[in-house]
Amino acid sequence: MDIKQLYYFCTIVEEGQVTRAAKKLHMAQPPLSQQLKQLEDELNVKLFDRNGRSMTLTEAGKVLYEKSKRLISQIQDTEKEVKEIGAGVKGILALGITKSCLSLLPKRIHYFRHMYPEVQFRLREGDSYHISELIKNRDIELAITRLPLETKDFSMIRLPSEPYLLVIPKSWKKFHQKNSIKVKEIKGMPLLLLHRINGSGQFEIIVNECRRHGFEPKIVCECPDVSILLSLVDAEVGATIVPSSAFLQFYSSNVTALKMEDAGIKAEAAVVWLKDRYLSKSAHCFIETFKHDHDLQKGDFEIHAHSFATEE
Repeated sequence: MDIKQLYYFCTIVEEGQVTRAAKKLHMAQPPLSQQLKQLEDELNVKLFDRNGRSMTLTEAGKVLYEKSKRLISQIQDTEKEVKEIGAGVKGILALGITKSCLSLLPKRIHYFRHMYPEVQFRLREGDSYHISELIKNRDIELAITRLPLETKDFSMIRLPSEPYLLVIPKSWKKFHQKNSIKVKEIKGMPLLLLHRINGSGQFEIIVNECRRHGFEPKIVCECPDVSILLSLVDAEVGATIVPSSAFLQFYSSNVTALKMEDAGIKAEAAVVWLKDRYLSKSAHCFIETFKHDHDLQKGDFEIHAHSFATEE
């Protein structure tokens, strides 16, 4: 059994059949089938249950797949680490971002590019669940994302918390003279809330806060994309509750934001990466900017008073 055989085996698992795996590996099907047979003979186990072209992993196959994926990742990380020894900070940094954290990124990339001009960025976007899957699958090295997040697989640096804001259409004249609101005044409002694809997050935080104030929120839309929700507020569909930095990245003369003066919740974000995984030099340097550059962090969360001003 060698690494090439394990790589072939993992490709067959992921493609679901030998024909597709051979095509992905740019090789003929018979040699690939022979490699699989040799692997089963060497281990003296059956790795797949075959039903025509369909192939399903046996219990032994499932164990081998999980172990093989880890081995292949370790080898790839070792190769990358060895190649980076003695080299400068350069290459491609694959980074994930949730849209509600987007305002935290431009200033930091600008700063980082000034310090390390040889680094290129490859950005991927999604909700917190999708971002966590990208990290686990090693499509990205690290991410800036919203909490809560399943933490057992990740290391993280928590970023400063920020308030949630109620964003409403300016056509709601009842609130023209206000720059803040009590949570109980949200009762009955048509709400558009962030809701990640899988797992619990900001949706549950906001719903539970409403319940703490004695009412069930009137939810008319759930969506994992903060820009879509803010656009719907702009179209006067309803109101939304988002982190302050998410509102500051959205401009429209048709909406306004109110502070929730008695809310007991804060929006949390973090820089996260996979535990026990080799990180590139560029990833380490990017993480270090969050550890030591306090001025940048403070600037990330500045909230200017005029952002909440209402107009007659």
